[in-house]
Amino acid sequence: MSGDLGDQQAATVGQVCFAPGEAKNTYGTGNFLLLNTGEELVRSKAGMLTTVCYRFGDQAPVYALEGSIAVTGSAVQWLRDQLGIISGAAQSESLAAQVEDNGGVYFVPAFSGLFAPYWRSDARGAIVGLSRYNTNAHLARATLESICYQSRDVVEAMREDSGVSLDVLKVDGGVTANELCMQMQADILGVPVSRPVVAETTALGAAYAAGLAVGFWNDTDELRQNWNEDKRWSPEWSQDQRETGYAAWKKAVERTLGWVDVD
Repeated sequence: MSGDLGDQQAATVGQVCFAPGEAKNTYGTGNFLLLNTGEELVRSKAGMLTTVCYRFGDQAPVYALEGSIAVTGSAVQWLRDQLGIISGAAQSESLAAQVEDNGGVYFVPAFSGLFAPYWRSDARGAIVGLSRYNTNAHLARATLESICYQSRDVVEAMREDSGVSLDVLKVDGGVTANELCMQMQADILGVPVSRPVVAETTALGAAYAAGLAVGFWNDTDELRQNWNEDKRWSPEWSQDQRETGYAAWKKAVERTLGWVDVD
């Protein structure tokens, strides 16, 4: 065996996040966001996990902060399978695009509690801010926004722990095919979002580790040159829009807490 990496660690290597402060977010049924903290092992006080990111040969291990989010892409599946308002995941984009904003609706998909950074098993899902005006398009948009707001929660916690502010977020996984969602992610974070040409970053990262081990590549600089961007989304919201929306999201999260009595 020449290379052995965990799933999310491999994706981080596949996204060539080799410098402290570089981060990737994998969008699947849930989300997994890793921030490279370099050779410093950062003990989180804000709800993150501390993990070994990678170690190449005799070099010192590189650490990361990891934030796990339970329900992101699976919230879109819920719209399809439980509510029946879309026929397929791709339709969430076209439906959400029918409205210019969420119409005041926020959806916190805490179906099984909230993971990072809250770790609240007593939380349950809530759709708040509804009025007679709202439509299924607003709910679809709120669902996509929930993916992005939960990711911002993790980014904010990582900033609190590490003192590092993101310059760009590298993204991979199935939801990145939803270009409206990726634009929302850039707007809600306030930093550019970058999707690579090679979407299978986990397999790519494992191949990179093995290639370094056997000398196919000499160093991580060669790997950086091998990485290519497919598309980049830049923030379009004003700072006021961003902070007003995030404050409403945090208010919605509060409504989910304490719903279930946990012994």
